[in-house]
Amino acid sequence: MTFNLWVGGESGKQPLSQSAKVITAAKADIVGLQEALGTEVGGQRPDRGREIASLLGWNYFAQGYGRALLTRHTIVEGSPRKWGARIRLASGKEVWMFNVHFAPAPYQPYQLLRIPYGNGRFISTSAEAVEEAIKSRGDQVRELLEDIRTAASLGWPVFLTGDFNEPSHRDWTDRANRAGLCPLPVPYPSTLAVEKAGFRDAYRVVWPDEAARTGWTWTPTTLPNDPKDRHDRIDFVFYRGTGIVVRRCEVVGEDRKFADIVVTPYPSDHRAVVGTFVLP
Repeated sequence: MTFNLWVGGESGKQPLSQSAKVITAAKADIVGLQEALGTEVGGQRPDRGREIASLLGWNYFAQGYGRALLTRHTIVEGSPRKWGARIRLASGKEVWMFNVHFAPAPYQPYQLLRIPYGNGRFISTSAEAVEEAIKSRGDQVRELLEDIRTAASLGWPVFLTGDFNEPSHRDWTDRANRAGLCPLPVPYPSTLAVEKAGFRDAYRVVWPDEAARTGWTWTPTTLPNDPKDRHDRIDFVFYRGTGIVVRRCEVVGEDRKFADIVVTPYPSDHRAVVGTFVLP
């Protein structure tokens, strides 16, 4: 499961137990958290992710920069750069789980739609969007993939979750453009690089028609037709490994119109995504 807590679950003005409820409602076993840290108090940002792990009675691995893994299973070791950890399941099988939170700005959908945000310049073309995305997140993607190569040799079951702060090349397509779901096709580079490294996008494996099933995770806090915003799928569950089968991939959110699993009131500004897998 991938779940952006929204400043440690505090910004949604809900008790921390409501963020824990999102995880239990999804029946998740391993969760990649983003924005696990709360608001600064006395010069320190409390680790709300660790508090959620305590509420659930789960194990916890702090990755740094507000990223964390929590799981009901055993955490064996972290990867060299802490982008992930090796986890031993109850069956005795082991998997690698990596989790990311890529740079939020400049944000290319806002740049293309001329919505002011951060330091992003306005752009007009697909090529400009790709160039800006590489400038924003290219170094992080390369460091992630190097850490995966170092830690998890080919053949290991590997899962990757995260808030990419960038849409998928599988969503901004000619078909989606013809359906009025994106302003132009863009081969977004971060998801493309992850797939070139052997990963598959669980949501698009289960729901391959991007025009029929958008799976938007950003954002439950505004309406889809808000002229000051742009809704997209930017939270992902990827997997890699021989013989892994994805049975389901579901969005967790505020109501049935936008989510498969509903928790109300919903505590975050990102919908979560949970994948159900069978290992060989």
